[in-house]
Amino acid sequence: MDGMDGIGVTRVLIVGEDPLARGGLAGLLAGEPGLSVVGQTAPGAQTVAAIAGFQPEAVLWDLGVNAQEVPEGLGSLPAAVVVVVLAGEDEVAAEALAAGARGVLPREAGPGRIAAALRAAVRGLVVLDEELASALLRSRAPSASALVEPLTARELEVLQLLSEGLSNKEIGARLGISESTAKFHVNAISGKLGANGRTDSVMRAARLGLLLL
Repeated sequence: MDGMDGIGVTRVLIVGEDPLARGGLAGLLAGEPGLSVVGQTAPGAQTVAAIAGFQPEAVLWDLGVNAQEVPEGLGSLPAAVVVVVLAGEDEVAAEALAAGARGVLPREAGPGRIAAALRAAVRGLVVLDEELASALLRSRAPSASALVEPLTARELEVLQLLSEGLSNKEIGARLGISESTAKFHVNAISGKLGANGRTDSVMRAARLGLLLL
């Protein structure tokens, strides 16, 4: 749980190829409130083992300076663990989001921004650095045909709550509809956006300017 709520701390596992970089990140985050770096590991099979051993709520994954692609293991981590990626290239950042990362920051981000991103991701939000988000929007701006069918007013309401990380049950409670109806709207939104899942729906909607930021 998030320590900013006074309930506990967010347990963070640091993943990266460079042990010096991992150690540096651990040192940077050591004094950040609401976070506890519980371990470090290299990418690969040992990542899953480290998650099982350390039981983190969040993974901070450093892709390195010259990474040209996202490690295959990023998309196969347990669903209960959110991943925030440190990336050096816009294209790699986009691939990380498509692989399931809940947040992407540039590698030069300071400890305060990294800590804030980790806390927000654990709360269910999708986190993007402002400059990185602008670059992604410019480079991947969709055509009008990207939206298969216009969203209804209700679907736009559901989409906004979806972007805040709410579950179908929470969306239903907020709008006064049943969980199954909320699920129906979420599925309809994904279909109209041509999206593959909730996170992809939010990202596509953001690129189309459908979200209130």
